[in-house]
Amino acid sequence: MTLIAPDRMPPLHAVPDVAMQARGAVDALLATVDVRLRRQVRIAPDPAETIALDRNALSVVYVIEGAVHTRCGDKPMSLAHGDAMLTPGRTPMSLKTDPGTRILVSTLILAPAAAHVADALPDIALVRDFAHHEPAAAALAAQVGLDLTALPLETAALEEASRDGDAVICRMMANTVLASVIRAWAAHGCAPAGWPARTSDPFLERVIEAIHAAPGRDWSVEGMASVGAMSRTVFAERFRAAFGTSPASYVTEVRIRAAQDRLALGCLVSEISRDLGYSSDEGFSRAFRRRTGQTPSAWREARTA
Repeated sequence: MTLIAPDRMPPLHAVPDVAMQARGAVDALLATVDVRLRRQVRIAPDPAETIALDRNALSVVYVIEGAVHTRCGDKPMSLAHGDAMLTPGRTPMSLKTDPGTRILVSTLILAPAAAHVADALPDIALVRDFAHHEPAAAALAAQVGLDLTALPLETAALEEASRDGDAVICRMMANTVLASVIRAWAAHGCAPAGWPARTSDPFLERVIEAIHAAPGRDWSVEGMASVGAMSRTVFAERFRAAFGTSPASYVTEVRIRAAQDRLALGCLVSEISRDLGYSSDEGFSRAFRRRTGQTPSAWREARTA
């Protein structure tokens, strides 16, 4: 047995700390949060009205007053005054409210470089007593957006900015509220241990982060294995065991998610194709159709409709 002399003991800050590592991972995720506003309104819905949240977009719901009712799968769920909810829009969701309820509904589109944020989130992230855990963000959530408390949601539309910089300021406030909801959910909700890591393997995690950071890179299996400091064979086996799919298929999925975000923002198909590493628009369209069942243009037209 080898003894370490006291003067050779590693400093305390050199000893890995699980809590510190997890906190660092949350910090890294929140640092990449970047959204564009599709709609941000404060409303007082009629209790008979059903509010459908947008698909394929992040939605933040904050209860300013009253109560909101929805479902998580087959399980009914209610939000009270001061609660917040976040959904990435993977599954259909609708809300009903009690009389006298006022809520903020923020519908957000992640910037392409932040597409991985949605991947890290569950179908519903619920934060009980958000107003207590994040009082500054809750106060902001009660004030941001258009005040349409006297109008039904379907009449809501974003007005043109009345002052220079309004659009920028509104987007910054939406980023703050969203990041605060994510942080509160990670600290006080039901985030799994080690979240937001996608796998307990730090070498695979390094590869995943690199793919999401640069989906348009020429990602060969050898290149991904090199990032993870593994041989090609070992990397492919460990990746499939962790994610249930091949590395190439995972890269394609990340690219299509990024393409959908950019299509929603109005980017040109040719621009998206080039940025995501496809050699031609036709090749990109074929890959997109295999994953979604639609061409990029048809997908965008369907969303617009």
